Amino acid sequence: MKKPIIGILILVLVLSTFSVVFADKGGNHEKQKGKDKNFKLGVEVLLENEKELIEGKNVGLITNPTGVDKDLNSIVDLLHNDPDVNLTALYGPEHGVRGSAQAGEYVEYYIDEQTGVPVYSLYGKTRKPTPEMLEDIDVLLFDIQDVGTRFYTYIYTMAYAMEAAQENDIPFIVLDRPNPLGGEKVEGPVMEEAYKSFVGNYEIPLRHGMTVGELAMLFNKEFEIGADLTVVEMNKWKRKTYYEDTPLQFVAPSPNMPTPTTALVYPGAALIEGTNVSEGRGTTQPFELLGAPFINSTELAAELNELNLPGVVFRAASFTPSFSKHAGRLSHGVQIHVTHKESFEPIETGLHIVKTIHDMYPDDFAFRAENSQGISFFDNLIGNGWVREAIENGDSVEEIKNQWQDELKEFKKVRKHYLLYK
Repeated sequence: MKKPIIGILILVLVLSTFSVVFADKGGNHEKQKGKDKNFKLGVEVLLENEKELIEGKNVGLITNPTGVDKDLNSIVDLLHNDPDVNLTALYGPEHGVRGSAQAGEYVEYYIDEQTGVPVYSLYGKTRKPTPEMLEDIDVLLFDIQDVGTRFYTYIYTMAYAMEAAQENDIPFIVLDRPNPLGGEKVEGPVMEEAYKSFVGNYEIPLRHGMTVGELAMLFNKEFEIGADLTVVEMNKWKRKTYYEDTPLQFVAPSPNMPTPTTALVYPGAALIEGTNVSEGRGTTQPFELLGAPFINSTELAAELNELNLPGVVFRAASFTPSFSKHAGRLSHGVQIHVTHKESFEPIETGLHIVKTIHDMYPDDFAFRAENSQGISFFDNLIGNGWVREAIENGDSVEEIKNQWQDELKEFKKVRKHYLLYK
């Protein structure tokens, strides 16, 4: 009788082992949800399926280090090494083609060491390609990772280049990439025309919920650029997908955008740039760390946590920026910890941070100085002048949010016409 009992025990043990293995695989499957193996970036679709758009042509390429395929091969190298394509010129946005320049730093014309191709800067003195820069160019390509926020400058580099392409009868191609914040949520005030700048050149909300390809289509028609535009779509991208849910590695789009979490907090945390509080530049966690020498970190963290904002908690933190605001000075404030990205509202959170510091430290806190037109850099970032006034007048964030809802609803109606991924 012992042998049948032993056999049954062995069978139970084997079945238990299999159930654990399959359960683990099921769990891994859940973790991989959204990471479709058939997912392809615009650059991959171009080279695999739509190469006729550039084959045998002199190509001008607007890109930076984010212009890579899934295997992290640079589009610069892919095109340069392709015998069917003549890569004629490179154009770099803010931070340059190789991404080595800090915010606001001008990059001079030079020859790329690895390819021998001339590189022109589209930031600083020349934001729009000149006819001389476009000599012998048959087609202009744009392949840069955006971060889903109105005041990130790459989308305006794209728009200016589209204008130049239209003026010089050159087709313009956008190789589409994911919006790191997903493509469903649309938040914040729509920018007012009087506050146009290079951190906001079109009347769109702070979190637009669109890919660069979709934005290009919207800019081209709604703002009458009229370029000969082609968008090479991604394959199998879903609007609900955040960057970390794709099969892609994150390449920093700029020196102070090191991780997908940075991009997630950026639409609200970057509003701090319009004040005398450090936004964490000069630390390893820009836009997650915020503070100033005059702040009590424990008190600020407690005050912000009392608000019970969705999807976020605040940790008292101190840091010493190596450059930018308060460089070399011990600063105190908070670190933003996103606990649930789907419910987190970055713009509401950012406004609460600004308002709370304003209210707690009225003698020390300040918005950036106004220019000759009475516009503060904070106004350029938020896209209007009334939000700053509302904070100074003691209005609640809820009251402020309510004021921008009508314009936001109107934008959402327009936006629907340009969504490529349903």
